[in-house]
Amino acid sequence: MHIHFIAIGGAAMHNLALALQHKGYRITGSDDEINEPSKSRLAAKGLLPESTGWFPEFIAKEKPDAIILGMHARKDNPELLIAQALGLKIFSYPEYLYEQTKSKKRIVVGGSHGKTSITAMIMHCLKTNSIDFDYMVGSQLEGFETMVRLTNESKVAVFEGDEYLTSPIDLRPKFHLYKPHIAILSGIAWDHINVFPTFEIYVDQFRQFINLVEPNGKLFFCEEDEVLKNLCEEKYENVSIQSYKIPNYEIEDGKTYLNVNSERVPLKIFGHHNLLNLQAARLACLEIGLTNEQFYSSISNFKGAARRLEWVTGNETCDVYRDFAHSPSKLKATTDAVKKQFPNRKLIACMELHTFSSLNENFLAEYAGAMDLADIAVVYFNPHTIEHKKLKPISEQQVIDAFGRKDLKVFTQSNELKTYLQSQKFNNVSLLMMSSGTFDGINLLEIIQ
Repeated sequence: MHIHFIAIGGAAMHNLALALQHKGYRITGSDDEINEPSKSRLAAKGLLPESTGWFPEFIAKEKPDAIILGMHARKDNPELLIAQALGLKIFSYPEYLYEQTKSKKRIVVGGSHGKTSITAMIMHCLKTNSIDFDYMVGSQLEGFETMVRLTNESKVAVFEGDEYLTSPIDLRPKFHLYKPHIAILSGIAWDHINVFPTFEIYVDQFRQFINLVEPNGKLFFCEEDEVLKNLCEEKYENVSIQSYKIPNYEIEDGKTYLNVNSERVPLKIFGHHNLLNLQAARLACLEIGLTNEQFYSSISNFKGAARRLEWVTGNETCDVYRDFAHSPSKLKATTDAVKKQFPNRKLIACMELHTFSSLNENFLAEYAGAMDLADIAVVYFNPHTIEHKKLKPISEQQVIDAFGRKDLKVFTQSNELKTYLQSQKFNNVSLLMMSSGTFDGINLLEIIQ
């Protein structure tokens, strides 16, 4: 079977291409730009296009059995237009994942935050207990070669359910296409304002997701989230709904322990939000046959997903963590986690305004109080990124006013940010770097040296 990927270079797209090649399909693809690590990973498997660009003549000649359309492509993409004209089968990325797993029991993890961590926890525990499963997760995880796996043999599929749009020609949120048997919602905090312009429209996407759970399916939701709690109290047909809450735990000498019956379970992860994520993962694992004993034994060795409170470097008096946090709720939860884990250390929290929402002047006010627990709070943004996203410029003073901290440090040049951080005395300090970007290439390993 020949499958062609339009915009094969995307993080999700190239992983799906690798997974389907491993399954035995013939894979081709195209893109107008392919960056690392996609470029090297595709090249290693012989899937890197010989030339960048779009080649409608190839589609016309080869007539692939299926086209998978990436979000990076536009709806007037020349390859897409010829495929439509020829009547070829065209799938979005999530559509094809569903197509491949229609006969399997699907676990889908949704929510404005925690999706990757919960999905990673479930995957870790299933793998540790030798349960075969398909998966799709939004981060490269230790012990897993790719971010996507599809097989003929497994009977379970675990998907991270992103609420962003499906493709240029399908404006449904991705997680509306997976139709879970077991669903998880971690919380709702307004995001993606470029496609969900009001909070009410955003919340409705999660309402629709609940209505798409398979008949007699189960939904687990975090009871601490009032918006989500109210949503889950509405009437739904043929869905069993159950809440979860923070487990009993304690922190001792910078290490977190779960109190389970009369036992203490040591954890490598920490933070209130991560413990909520753990509870969600546990309930999902129980639904597919694991025991509590198996789950706790497995989760005690879970180190976390990449860029989710990930330890980068450190010494006896300082540790550096990086996190994907960029929305207000994520900043608050992550900052809170580090401060509570190391209460006697000074916390330097630094975040990058990088997404469309975070750089929108109408959304900035949502950040009020997001880093109040930090002893030193720093914000970085690149004016060129704002220009690239065709947004109205914002000023340093607007950022200070939005966060509600007069002592907020704001930088717009990455070299100046790096110099400032390196000037700090890293004695009894936690440094937290939060961004969905890279702070324009700052090497975190160099900061405390």
